Amino acid sequence: MILLRFLRVLFGIYAAVIFIITMIVAFVFIVSVFLIVPEKAPRLAHAGNRIWAQTLFICFFIRVKITRRDLIDPKKTYIFIANHQSQLDIPAYARACKNTFRFLAKAELTKVPLLGFLIKKMYITVDRKDSKDRNRSIEIMKASLDSGISVFLCPEGTRNRKEEPPLLDFRDGAFRLAILTKTPLAVLVIYNSRNLLSPNRPAELAPGLIEGEWLRVVDTS
Repeated sequence: MILLRFLRVLFGIYAAVIFIITMIVAFVFIVSVFLIVPEKAPRLAHAGNRIWAQTLFICFFIRVKITRRDLIDPKKTYIFIANHQSQLDIPAYARACKNTFRFLAKAELTKVPLLGFLIKKMYITVDRKDSKDRNRSIEIMKASLDSGISVFLCPEGTRNRKEEPPLLDFRDGAFRLAILTKTPLAVLVIYNSRNLLSPNRPAELAPGLIEGEWLRVVDTS
């Protein structure tokens, strides 16, 4: 057991180096996109994000298997929601479908070097403790949906650090937004990402398989 944990920590250090290198490349790409072709930036940035996610998983020796992809129309706009178990979920979400979308991210993440810049450019941020900021984020998400760009939220609000219960209590933002804008809800379930990178042991990473499944789209019209 001790040897296994040591190997996972060692692999985690390797993964951190890969993450930093790819983050620098992504930073340069995103800056270039927003400077050169700002009108196409959201879609190009999302395409770059999917490539970045696939690169990470290849380097981490992790395979992502998402079933029932046929339930998601790549030409439609959705409010995507998913459970959240691990830091590996974010790149898994990016690989789960081809639709261009913008994540709703915690405002605190914008303080992280490089990553914070990318989040400010590509994502929608929210300070959950500030009611005015929550309302601002709703308006930005509505504008994103109006422009044909989907949004992606985790209704649990944060990573679930326990195996029981399997889901934390949901915040209602995604559902209020779906009803308000009459946008369909597309639900993704990630089953086992915590087995490869536990939210309680973020320095320990293991290669393997992440499994997920799309559920039937919920019409809100």
